[in-house]
Amino acid sequence: MVKDFTGKPPIIIAHRGASGYRPEHTLAAYELAIALGADYIEPDLVSSKDGVLIARHENEISETTDVASHAEFAHRRTTKIIDGESKTGWFTEDFTLVELKTLRAKERIPEVRSQNTAYDGLLEIPTLQEIIDLVKAKSAEINRAIGIYPETKHPTYFKSIGLALEEPLLATLTANGYQGANAPIFIQSFEVSNLQDLSTKTDLPLVQLLNNSGKPYDFVVSGDERTYADLVTASGLEEIYKYAQAVGIHKNLLVPRDSNGKLQSPTSLVIDAHTVGLLVHVWTFRNEDCFLPLDFQGNPQGEYELFLSLGVDGVFSDYPDTVFAVNENFRFKLCSP
Repeated sequence: MVKDFTGKPPIIIAHRGASGYRPEHTLAAYELAIALGADYIEPDLVSSKDGVLIARHENEISETTDVASHAEFAHRRTTKIIDGESKTGWFTEDFTLVELKTLRAKERIPEVRSQNTAYDGLLEIPTLQEIIDLVKAKSAEINRAIGIYPETKHPTYFKSIGLALEEPLLATLTANGYQGANAPIFIQSFEVSNLQDLSTKTDLPLVQLLNNSGKPYDFVVSGDERTYADLVTASGLEEIYKYAQAVGIHKNLLVPRDSNGKLQSPTSLVIDAHTVGLLVHVWTFRNEDCFLPLDFQGNPQGEYELFLSLGVDGVFSDYPDTVFAVNENFRFKLCSP
């Protein structure tokens, strides 16, 4: 059955919080995102040694915390293979939650967002439960339901070391009243098998993330020859619809860029996804010129306007206030005679 996707303004998903203004994946970033108009906040989830889900972009945390300055943890610096890549640093699964709480967050890309370094050393690593508590409190305060959009990071890897993410995720969500297809939540993953498994255990909305290159890591492990390019075909989208309610796509899959960074003609991906019944959420929008296509240097609003005009159902943004302003104009146009 084809859903009605017309006349609905896209949702604003705060990418790791308002990460253009605060260090990502901190309660300060999430709280500000809500204040700036986000509909959903996005925590990337990894596990501590004792199985507690926490918000970090990666399980290797030297780029996002001050762990390297903690002499008591110097001996835990190590090298691991994560999703086929060698990474050296400190990993969340080697620390208990108590130990992780002694660390403080820092700006991940200080060369781009130097203003955010003012918050370095001030903010804790939040747990999923703390994020949910914040969302509930703020939703009640502003009388507006705020959703969460958690991503299971490296699910095959965490399962391989006995710290599977899915069971504690569902347990936490159930304990906090997230139930049913209309709950204010989307669960996302770049892998396929864990979403398929989740679809048999929950009716909460699931999102298949699709990159513009490569393949899901669980496909690498299982020997599945398909790539993300195969998943965005009509038949691939039909397969995704069997277990997910939305696709979260790299924006270049919808509007490709040439080798110079100039935008090319849009693809039919939104139409194709809608045809099989999938919502389309697009990532990631940022205001800085180093992330913008040539066509919209100095004009991030223009990039949002282009993608909204193509009928997307949601956008991931580091700057929820920018997309909120564009979205309000979009809403006004929808309501105008």
